Amino acid sequence: MDRDGVAAGVPAEGGPVEGLAEAPAVAGEIFGDRLPMAVRYTELLATAGVQRGLIGPREVPRLWDRHVLNCAVLAELLPPNVSLCDVGSGAGLPGIPVALARPDVSVTLLEPLLRRTTFLEEVVRELGLDNVTVLRGRAEETVGKLAVDVVTARAVAPLDRLAGWGMPLLRPYGQMLALKGDTAEQELAESRAALTRLGAVNSSVLSVGEGVLETSTRVVRVEAGESPGGVKAATRRARAARAGRGGKGGEGAARSGGRRRR
Repeated sequence: MDRDGVAAGVPAEGGPVEGLAEAPAVAGEIFGDRLPMAVRYTELLATAGVQRGLIGPREVPRLWDRHVLNCAVLAELLPPNVSLCDVGSGAGLPGIPVALARPDVSVTLLEPLLRRTTFLEEVVRELGLDNVTVLRGRAEETVGKLAVDVVTARAVAPLDRLAGWGMPLLRPYGQMLALKGDTAEQELAESRAALTRLGAVNSSVLSVGEGVLETSTRVVRVEAGESPGGVKAATRRARAARAGRGGKGGEGAARSGGRRRR
């Protein structure tokens, strides 16, 4: 790859990518007029994403079904015009497919590793995703600097640990959506006490994409009350607000920080 970005060494849009299936018909239903952007993103995952170690080469033939569409149907659960933080975004899953499917949603891709945020920034720039911001950092370091309506995550950590990172980033009465597959019910049962301590008032397992995808996506939805993340997180948010870092100004600082480089 050269310094000009992920396009180096990647077939031009519309060109064939070895091993990558064509976009299935259902992709057009999900992404609408943004389908060409979704196709390009999938090509970048299959090429630059594999080259940089973000996607396993064996995943290329099933990128559409197992990854891109599997994540995009999460958009079914989102109210209009919400803000969303994708914790541990990695190669942009589920954040980028959701942003493509729902241009009304403001998405922050939160990722601590430089090589991953570099890839994400290049993808966002190439696709022209003006509803996406890349932020390099850890969730626990971002409390008080970023507050959103929805937190998403996929293959990041067990549910109780994930909630400890994601719930404090929520605004009051926000929700965390964790893609968990076949382990969803078991993880939720084992995590209910921890979720309650973290300010959850309701939690459930949902299937999205039914009737659209061949295999629906299993999601754990955790709904927060007045103090998402619990008392400790609320105290940190209050301190940040008093220091002038919370609220609107704090979110702006987080956004500009997402573009910093070493």
